[in-house]
Amino acid sequence: MFVDSHCHLTFPELSAELPAILQAMRDAAVDRALCICTTLEEFPAVRELAHRHPHLWATIGVHPDNEGVREPTVEDLCEGAQDPRVVAIGETGLDYYRLGERTVADMAWQRERFRVHIRAARLTNLPLVIHTRSASADTLSLLKEEGGFLSAPTSGLPQARGVFHCFTESAEVARAALDLGFYISFSGIITFRNAAELRDVARMVPLDRCLIETDSPYLAPVPHRGKTNTPAYVPWVARQLAELHGTSVEAVAHATTRNFEHLFGKTTP
Repeated sequence: MFVDSHCHLTFPELSAELPAILQAMRDAAVDRALCICTTLEEFPAVRELAHRHPHLWATIGVHPDNEGVREPTVEDLCEGAQDPRVVAIGETGLDYYRLGERTVADMAWQRERFRVHIRAARLTNLPLVIHTRSASADTLSLLKEEGGFLSAPTSGLPQARGVFHCFTESAEVARAALDLGFYISFSGIITFRNAAELRDVARMVPLDRCLIETDSPYLAPVPHRGKTNTPAYVPWVARQLAELHGTSVEAVAHATTRNFEHLFGKTTP
């Protein structure tokens, strides 16, 4: 009934408890989940998990915040994407939240890494899983530049597509992402007491462009806030979204599942 479009089941907090987590998913009617890759070193474990469990799927990518890891090439990403259990490129994007003493100019390596992912996504015709934090202007600018939106379609490659995951940006950023054809995914943050502005954004985004996620093991929704998050908690995100849109939880489950299938394709459990 529900699909968790973004979780990290290979992270230590969850991998050690995987049988119990998978059972909790079944008990909560969460019949599919997308397991997100954050480094090339992690990719074999993410891929193996998706091969071992028919209701789990995988991505390949390097998170923008990860330093001191193997830097991906377009060839690396395209090769990994040939696996039939891999349905997206990412997570990727830009994150300027922890600049410290660095400047935005110093983050050129992040922008180049993002370009590599966008190019691989277009070459493989797979969607992007976008992470953006304190960097929305550059994220949108690079998507337009590298994603085929600003040039005539002479290359024969499709335009970039995908989802802005764990969305926490403004309504203006949401509209810009929607205008580019991207989906918006909401996490347990929309249940937090201090997230009134984000709830306004979630109310604005049409249900036919929404996904739901946990981003587990992080960001457990109310009433589980403070606990280790798992895909079994994604129905609480659906409940909040249903309340914001004045509809039923079943309607949100149906819409977000349909959107997941449309975006990621090979998703039959």
